[in-house]
Amino acid sequence: MRHMARTLDTAASDVSASPPGVAGKPARERIFEVAKDLFYRLGIRAVGVESIVAAAGATKMSLYRSFPSKDDLVVAYLNDRDALYWQWWDRVMARHPDDPRQQIRALFKSVAGKTTQAAYRGCPFTNAATEFPEADHPGRAGAPANKEKLRARLRELARAAGAREPERLGDQLFLLMEGAYASGQVMGSGGPALSLADAADALLAAQLS
Repeated sequence: MRHMARTLDTAASDVSASPPGVAGKPARERIFEVAKDLFYRLGIRAVGVESIVAAAGATKMSLYRSFPSKDDLVVAYLNDRDALYWQWWDRVMARHPDDPRQQIRALFKSVAGKTTQAAYRGCPFTNAATEFPEADHPGRAGAPANKEKLRARLRELARAAGAREPERLGDQLFLLMEGAYASGQVMGSGGPALSLADAADALLAAQLS
């Protein structure tokens, strides 16, 4: 019972806290920044619009003026995460232009770094797909598109690196990355994601030998 009380107190504290840098922004920006933070940290279904507007210091009317429903807010959140994801990808690729082998290693080193941080709460697209198993739910729609694009880009990288079977290597790298996303959420900084770049190197070496 005491453990349950502590859990409820912590949850209430987590919901009421606003992310840094939100104060002073227009209502729409405050609402969106708070929603993104809470959806990722606590889960989409667990966070209601009441919690969002309370943490943002806004009203339901101001929320619904910008986002007609919670589903619309969820879609905007996932679209934002998708854009951030590909910006991250492009930054990593830019470190080693015209060197796909180094790009692969850099990519997996970066994933290892992200998935072993204390604030990591898993892949937002996998989380959304888990929360919304219905194929036609707006909250699920962005997940398959992000994953298919990731799979295609990994295959392209494998092809550019000279793999004998680029589609097969791309899929292996995809599964390796997804495993890091899952294990990082459960095992944190001491998990197997620390060996991620070496595992990617081994897969690539097997295709080049």
